[in-house]
Amino acid sequence: MNDDFLTRLPKAELHLHIEGTLEPELMFALAERNGVSLPYASIEAARKAYDFSDLQSFLDLYYQGMSVLVSAQDFEDLAMDYFRRAAAEGVVHVELHVDPQAHRARGVTLDQVMTGLTAACARARTELDLSSAMILAFLRDQPAEDAMQLLEDAQPYLQHFSAVGLDSAEQGNPPSKFREVFARARELGLERVAHAGEEGPPSYIREALDELQVCRIDHGVRAIEDIELVERLADEGTVLTVCPLSNVRLKVVEQLEHHSLPALIDAGLVVTINSDDPAYFGGGMRENFAACQKAFGWSDETLTWLASNAIEAAFMDDARREELRQRLLNL
Repeated sequence: MNDDFLTRLPKAELHLHIEGTLEPELMFALAERNGVSLPYASIEAARKAYDFSDLQSFLDLYYQGMSVLVSAQDFEDLAMDYFRRAAAEGVVHVELHVDPQAHRARGVTLDQVMTGLTAACARARTELDLSSAMILAFLRDQPAEDAMQLLEDAQPYLQHFSAVGLDSAEQGNPPSKFREVFARARELGLERVAHAGEEGPPSYIREALDELQVCRIDHGVRAIEDIELVERLADEGTVLTVCPLSNVRLKVVEQLEHHSLPALIDAGLVVTINSDDPAYFGGGMRENFAACQKAFGWSDETLTWLASNAIEAAFMDDARREELRQRLLNL
């Protein structure tokens, strides 16, 4: 395995928070543009702060970093900065979780967010041959009523969203809290995905399947603790969007070699590899694939299978899917 193969491998990123792609360099540039004060003396000091004890310690810094995102241009610059890095390491399709609630709480409108991100997605398709989809994410540590209000307010932009999602602090915020919101999303014709089984228990995965009727589970690594759940996920072909380096950085596992990924694959689950919040968690898609190859001794064939899983599960049109299938075949 070498970086040339890792780069050539056409990778689809299904679990990516666009706000989590904010590199310290861009954070400082946008802070200066917008007159925002940061609690770091330098870019190096900001990078050193990216050392987390758990999900909540990450989220505290993550929301602080968002404060520099103010205008539509900021969101376009954020997304394009990530798209260029991703394309350079062989990413061909990206599905962006977007957190409008976190921005609206700061006085940034949904229109500003969407104007910037849709412009970047269009540019990426033209300039980088990188396709994309957007996922309207709800903050699970906020009231379900707020999520419902966002969904209704987002209707003028629904043509830009392929699905709704559920993210942020998992503990104490079960999927069932958002049952009615996801039912409404289903009425509106949107697919559903949800973070579950990262820090939360396997029962949250069951709730996401039964009460939210999701087609994908984001993370899902704690499913391995429930054999019946593992068998169900395998039987139903439910896709897991696993984020290996994220799981290590947030102490879901102490080291990658202890990760449940090989066991999940051996159990017949449809697994994909993703970066989650690459600016904070040690790298993008190539780094995640490389780390797994080193930790688990995976072959080129295994990594190609993982890449194929993501292409098949992605929210994209048939023509694009067939194009990316052919790229895999022609490696």
